[in-house]
Order: sequence, then C-alpha cells, then structure tokens
Amino acid sequence: MKQFSMKAITAVAAVSTTLALGGNALAKVEGDTIILGSSISLTGKYATNGLHTQRGYDYAVKMINDNGGVTVDGKSYQLAVKYYDDESTPARGAQLAERLIQQDGVEYMLGPYSSGMTKAIAPVSEKFGVPMVEAEGASRSLFTQGYKYLFAVLSTSEQYLATAIDMAAAKSDDPSKVRVAMAFEGDPFSMDVRAGVVDKIEQYGMQVVIDDQLPADLSDMSTTLTKVKALRPDILVISGHSKGAATAARQIDEMKVNVNMIAMTHCEAAKVQEKFPKASDGFLCPTQWVESLSKSDPMFGSASEWNTGFKAAYPSYTSVPYQSAQASAAVYVWKEAFEAANSFDKDAVRDAIAATEMETFYGDIKFSENGNNIAKPMFMRQIDASGTYNLVETADQLTYPRNVKY
Repeated sequence: MKQFSMKAITAVAAVSTTLALGGNALAKVEGDTIILGSSISLTGKYATNGLHTQRGYDYAVKMINDNGGVTVDGKSYQLAVKYYDDESTPARGAQLAERLIQQDGVEYMLGPYSSGMTKAIAPVSEKFGVPMVEAEGASRSLFTQGYKYLFAVLSTSEQYLATAIDMAAAKSDDPSKVRVAMAFEGDPFSMDVRAGVVDKIEQYGMQVVIDDQLPADLSDMSTTLTKVKALRPDILVISGHSKGAATAARQIDEMKVNVNMIAMTHCEAAKVQEKFPKASDGFLCPTQWVESLSKSDPMFGSASEWNTGFKAAYPSYTSVPYQSAQASAAVYVWKEAFEAANSFDKDAVRDAIAATEMETFYGDIKFSENGNNIAKPMFMRQIDASGTYNLVETADQLTYPRNVKY
C-alpha cells in the first residue's frame, strides 16, 4: 500500500475547503475535480469525533486520487471535499448544508458526525434532491422517514447487540430454550438497541426472563442483577451508555454474578477491561469495525492494510477509531457510484448508490430501500483475561470463561 505524509493530506483538505465554483463549469464538477460537500463538527462537543471523520474522508480522497481517481465517460476526475464547521450545532449544520447546496452548487454530500447532526441535515439534502452518503449517524429513526437521498454505510443502532443473540442461538442445540435477561436504559439509542435484540429473540423463539428499563445516568443496577442471580439466564444483554457499562461491570463483580454470555454496549468507552478486569473477562462488545476484520477491496486492500496506511498518514493515532474507517468507506461508495452511473446527473448517481453492492475493507455494503446498510452486521469482540479485545466472527470462536453449569 502507498504511504504518504500528513502534509500531502493536509494539502488536499486545504484545497477542498477553498475550491470556488464559477464560470461555465457545472456546479458539481470544477474542471477535472468532483466536489463533495460536508458540514462537519470541528469545534464544539463533537469536535474530536468530527476530526476523526474528516480525516477518514481526506484519507480516502487522497488514496482514490493517487490511484487514478474516478472515471466517468472515459475521463479521469479527482475528488475534493468542501467543508464547513457546523460547531456541533444541529441548526448550524442545517444552515451550512443549505449553503453548500444553494450557494456553492454542491450536489453530492458526505454526512456530518452523529445521529443528531444527521437528523438536522437529512431533510435539507432531501428537499433539494441531493444524495448524501453518511458514515456516523446510526439511529434507526433516520431510516424510517421515507428519505430517498440518504444512505448510511454503518450498521444502525438496532444491530448493536443483535449479533450476540445470533451467536447465542448458534451455540445452543435448541435456541427456543435460551433464556435471555435484558437491561436497557430508556433513552432513544438504547431503545433502538433493545428493538433489534427483541426482533432476534422473537425470530429464534427464545424466552425473555428479565426485561428491565434502567434510569438515565445509571449508578445502580443491583435490583436487576439480583434477579439475574435468582433466575440464572443464559445471556444477559445491557445497554446504558458508558456509565451503564461501568456500573454493570462493577456490580457484576461485587455481586459475583455468573452468566455464561454477557453482551453490552460501550465497553471500550467505559474502559471495563481496565477498571474491572476480572468481571469483564468474557464480555461481548459490539464495534462497527476492527482492523483484524477479514474484509478487503481493490482500493484500500484489507482492513489491516487500510489501518496501516491511515496510521502512516496520521502518526498521532496508536489505535484508529472506527469513525475514520467508516468515513473512508463512505467516500469509496461515491467513487463506485459515479463510475457505475457513468454520469454526474445527481439522480442517476443516486440510483447507482441505491444499487450499490460491494465488499470493502470496512465490511459489506448494500442499501435497503430505506437507505440503511443491510449487508454489514455489528462485529463482536470478546474481552479475554488479559483485557484484550478479540474479534469473534463466528459462534465457534466464542468462549464461556465462567463455564456456568445449570
């Protein structure tokens, strides 16, 4: 894989923010450059992840441009991105999206960071019939609005723990006998996660023995865990954001709760493997992407090769966040769609995006009629006794360190 300097990528970003559209050129293409637009959080509460996202976009732009660019009607074009800082404010994001489309003539959008910002911007791109490929808005509700111009490469929120239920079914001789305990915070994200778990439970005919709604800012779940000890479920699934994960791990340890399979969101954010190493041994934790994934594509190579190249471009990263990986995948969708459409007509390109079906270093991508990616599950990693996260791609790789006998 080619390696290149931070200076080179910074130059691309600088060019992308200063391109002017004028003369008789088409609004969406300036000379031999295809211009994508993005309102992105570079200041405010989402700034850190906004920067991860921008760097993922810029890395993909650089890679694609260095490997021949985008070919449309026999001509090679370069990609560039025009950014505005939305300051992590939904109203500002919507305003800037309209500016990109109405004033700057952008007809191809990359998404912002977060579900909230995407919810603010999606109606704008929809209003003007401008396709948007987003990488950072996981809320299921984004894809129940009937939008025709919104597409997401990432797994949506209802998928976060659904894979754990699939694995529990695969490990059982009779999935209908699997007994499930659920504990979810009552916020929209966790309720989306719960909905995906419930769908899977119903699919397999499993038995729900506990279904608790947890309070926000969760600091005590001993009532739920007391029931878990008494009812001895086969699997315990939890979603309560970072504080909920930390509370669960701490009290699982304190109360000596033994369940063969425990799956929860926000393991890494809560640092459960560091703070509660004994309790977290065996925890299953969802992630959008991991560098050891056995996926690849002709542009970026394998997941590991993309990871190595990105770290060479941005040496400050010791561990690359998944936000950057999925941002690169979104840009790659644009390249493939332009070439499949063989056109710059935004509706033709929109139809090409909708028809996308491809394997990438980030995972498989195929969009439902609602625009969400239905080909990529959430990937599960299991924490081992040393605190290491190990990718578990099949149920055969799953271990039960507690080895509870019922």
